[in-house]
Amino acid sequence: MALFNFRSKAHSPATSGGSLEAFLTGYSIEVMPRTAEKVENFRALLPTGTRVYIAHIEGTPIEEMVATAKRIGEEGYIVMPHFPARIIKDKATLNDWVARYKDVGVSQGLILAGGVASPHGDFHTSMQLLESGAFDGFKRLHVAGHPEGNKDIDPDGSDKMVMEAARWKSAFSERTDAEMAMATQFCFEAAPVIDWVNRLQAENIKLPVHIGVAGPAKLQTLIKFAIACGVGPSLKVLQKRAMDVSKLLLPYEPTDFLAELAAHKAANPGFGIEQVHFFPLGGIKTNAQWVTENGGAAGKPAVAA
Repeated sequence: MALFNFRSKAHSPATSGGSLEAFLTGYSIEVMPRTAEKVENFRALLPTGTRVYIAHIEGTPIEEMVATAKRIGEEGYIVMPHFPARIIKDKATLNDWVARYKDVGVSQGLILAGGVASPHGDFHTSMQLLESGAFDGFKRLHVAGHPEGNKDIDPDGSDKMVMEAARWKSAFSERTDAEMAMATQFCFEAAPVIDWVNRLQAENIKLPVHIGVAGPAKLQTLIKFAIACGVGPSLKVLQKRAMDVSKLLLPYEPTDFLAELAAHKAANPGFGIEQVHFFPLGGIKTNAQWVTENGGAAGKPAVAA
């Protein structure tokens, strides 16, 4: 089973089958205010209606987040800002953020605990945010998923608390009007992801999965982000690859990883992955270009560059 696809930039991209095009249809992508600023025109990169997550990094003023949401929304895209519980001081702050976003047409949000070690205020879990009632009127709420576990949540290396939280979130989705899905951390190996998604379904966790995928990037860049994001077993695979200088110098592309998941989805239509969510670790333009080259109609930008 292939774990990675490395190629020279001089080579043409791998031919994509219909299953990959179908699998990439409706994909989403993540930006930050500072990375979004570098994009002159999102319509030259992304299909019309693409969902664009806006990551809220600790220290980013809410004004910058809202301005980015407004700009991207006005270009014709669905905006989904992050709401990291641990950087939100209190209910008043949460209500203020939601109101600001609603004022610029936002009606979707990714609700997550956030990566900071110590909460800044009253909230420390995504479940507290969901229970707060602050998102009344939002049409869609996504939550975080962890195919490789999360040591911040389960320091003992198990996934006991992660799975308990997933069950709670699934139950919450059953009693709310909002559409919900689970957006995951990025992964590199298809077989464990397939096993994890099947396990969710076996345990009656009904949230559709939007699988996190690292976009094309240098291997060194991937390792840096994998460490920062707490990626588990995949990090060991990256480090092993880094020992091979010939591969270290080649760009990583997610072709094989996605092709294997796409083939599994095509053979098993009820499989729980609903969409692909890209983390453009090598740049938004690079990621969008890869989807355009490999995704057929699924990657066609709104306008020609």
